[in-house]
Amino acid sequence: MARRQPESSDTQPGASGSFLPFRHRHLLGIAQLNPVEIIDLLDRAEAMIPISRQRKTLPSLAGKTQINLFFENSTRTQASFEIAGKRLGATVMNMAVRTSSVAKGETLIDTAATLNAMQPDAIVVRHGSSGAVELLSQKVECAVLNAGDGAHEHPTQALLDALTIRRHKGRLNGLTVAICGDIANSRVARSNLILLGAMQARTRVIAPKSLLPRGVEQMASEVFTDMEKGLEGADVVMMLRLQNERASGKLIPSVREYYRFYGLDADKLARANADALVMHPGPMNRGVEIDPAIADGPQSVITEQVEMGVAVRMAVLDALLNKEEDK
Repeated sequence: MARRQPESSDTQPGASGSFLPFRHRHLLGIAQLNPVEIIDLLDRAEAMIPISRQRKTLPSLAGKTQINLFFENSTRTQASFEIAGKRLGATVMNMAVRTSSVAKGETLIDTAATLNAMQPDAIVVRHGSSGAVELLSQKVECAVLNAGDGAHEHPTQALLDALTIRRHKGRLNGLTVAICGDIANSRVARSNLILLGAMQARTRVIAPKSLLPRGVEQMASEVFTDMEKGLEGADVVMMLRLQNERASGKLIPSVREYYRFYGLDADKLARANADALVMHPGPMNRGVEIDPAIADGPQSVITEQVEMGVAVRMAVLDALLNKEEDK
């Protein structure tokens, strides 16, 4: 897909090459950021892309320690944070939760106290319960980054999605973004809706009623249960992974029927704009939420999302841990 240069309204805070002081101690969710801060983080990430592509190591986090604490398996996100930290010169430790004291019954608070005693500079946390990351952040003295908590938020995923969109469309404001799938249980959807709404994009959610959360009308500009209608005129089509437990027959009749009505194939994609981007946070269920030919097709930017993930995480780590240099 062709790319456009970001419009000035989207780049003003970082256009001079200097970035705003990051005023937050942690990054727990997109909801804590205002539009100017979102743009600043996207501009910081844009500056990290050539560094990441050249596989350079910057000294900006030299001497600092980053602990990746993942209570849920996520090879993609954990590897992305690990590469990001190392490319900034940090010492990165991946904590093996399955073989740690956590697996022996240690509480989250005890884990926080133990890690805090090791004097890390940042802890990157993924947890299956909404609010667990915020609770941990209250018990440690270092920066905490939310790498996904329950159905609450996944802020760096939303930032990397926004960066990918902006690089192709040149802007976020005024675009129509359709998010399709398990909206009710998706932290990716929630963070994206908050970010895109803050940036004046028009947001649509598309899902069967059983996968729409209560109060969804307050989260998105438009709500659709008919995917073909929901995709009409969309600039971006963002598909969500259908978790295996939702496909057990309790929330959808069958995987086959779900794909028929909500899987993205060529016929449904033709309802969107001809230059619409196809996105997916991964890992994909090919043939469940997306046709393999669409996932690998010319409108797909799914692989680019993964690349932007490293740049965004470099930007966030740098913003959180280099505050003195920003002042």
